[in-house]
Amino acid sequence: MPIYEYRCPHCGKEFEKLVPMNTDPRNVECPHCGQKGVEKKMSLFGMGGNPLGGFAVSQGSSCGTGGST
Repeated sequence: MPIYEYRCPHCGKEFEKLVPMNTDPRNVECPHCGQKGVEKKMSLFGMGGNPLGGFAVSQGSSCGTGGST
């Protein structure tokens, strides 16, 4: 189950919650005020893949390397 970020329109608090992927935000309850009908926020996600604990680094050439042409 993924963690989603929500904002409650009733009390204005933002929170994260672990919910099934297809959960309707109208059925998610705010942990601060107890009201249902929260708004799902857009959020970033992270992808790891390095077994040594770091993040995978792309070897693409989308940025300059500082060398001369």
